[in-house]
Amino acid sequence: MNYSICHIIFFILASNFLFSQSNFNKVLKPSDSLNKSRRNTVIITESVLASTTLISLHQLWYADYPRSSFKTLNDSGEWLQMDKMGHVFSSYQLSRLGVGALNWAGVKEKNQLIYGSALGLGFLTTVEVMDGFSKEWGFSWTDMAANAAGTGLYVGQQLLWKEQRITLKYSFHRTQFAKQRPNKLGNGLSEEFLKDYNGQTYWLSANINSFLKTETIPNWLNLAFGFGAEGMLTGEARDPLFLNQNRRRQFYLSLDVDLTKIKTKSNVMKTIFDVFNVIKVPFPAIELNDNGRVKWHPVYF
Repeated sequence: MNYSICHIIFFILASNFLFSQSNFNKVLKPSDSLNKSRRNTVIITESVLASTTLISLHQLWYADYPRSSFKTLNDSGEWLQMDKMGHVFSSYQLSRLGVGALNWAGVKEKNQLIYGSALGLGFLTTVEVMDGFSKEWGFSWTDMAANAAGTGLYVGQQLLWKEQRITLKYSFHRTQFAKQRPNKLGNGLSEEFLKDYNGQTYWLSANINSFLKTETIPNWLNLAFGFGAEGMLTGEARDPLFLNQNRRRQFYLSLDVDLTKIKTKSNVMKTIFDVFNVIKVPFPAIELNDNGRVKWHPVYF
C-alpha cells in the first residue's frame, strides 16, 4: 500500500496545529517548565488528529477492499525499496513532531523522547495492523523495520548528541512514468506527489558545522546524500503486463540548508522554519545510478 497518503495527511494536520498558534509569538515559545495546560492541549490534539486520520483512512481507503483474517506478507523487494524509505521518513518526522510538541509544553526531556517518539511508531503500527486485515495487502515486517529505523534515527541522535545533526528530508519532481500508468502512479501533480515513487527522493542531510565546528562554513549549510529510483511502473520487476521496465536505483550528492540553524528571535519564524525543514532545498547535485553512470544536475528537485 502507498502509505505516503496517510503519512503526509497526518503530518500536514499536525503542522497546522503549530501554525494555528502563530498569531502569538509569546505562545510559541517553549515552556521552561511543565505547563499542564499545554501538555493537555498536545495530548488531546494529537489524539484527535490520529483518530480522525485513521477513521478517514479506513473510510476512504480500506472500505473499498474486502476484509480478511490477519495475515503477513513479504514486500521487501517492491518499488526498489522506495516505499520503505517513505516509512523511515514518515516515522522520523512524526517522532520529531511529537517530541517538539512536548518540548513546547515543557515536558522533561526523557519523557519527550519516550512519549513523543511513540507518536510516529504507534500511529504507523496501527496502520500496518489495518493492512494485516485487508485482503488486498497484509502486515509487513519490513515496513515495521523501516518504521522502527526512522524512530531510532531521531531518538538515537537525541541521546548521542542532544540535537539532530542528520535530518531526513524529501524532494519531488514530475516524471514521464506517471503518464504511462496514471491509475497507479497518479493523475496530476497532487496525486503524483503522493504516488509516483519515480519522482521521490529521500535525503540524509548532515549539518557540516555540527561535526566540524568551524567558523568558515555557515551554520545553516548541510551536505546531503539522496536515494531515489526510476523506471518503475509496478512494485515488482517481473510483472507480466510490464516486462520492459528499466528499473534503477539512484544515489545523489548535493548541498542543503538546515532552516532551523538560521538565527531569528521570532518564535513564529522558528516554527515556520521547523515545519518546512522537511523539504530538501533545490541545489546542484551529482547523480550515480546502479548502472555506474554519473550525471550532473544544475538544479535538482
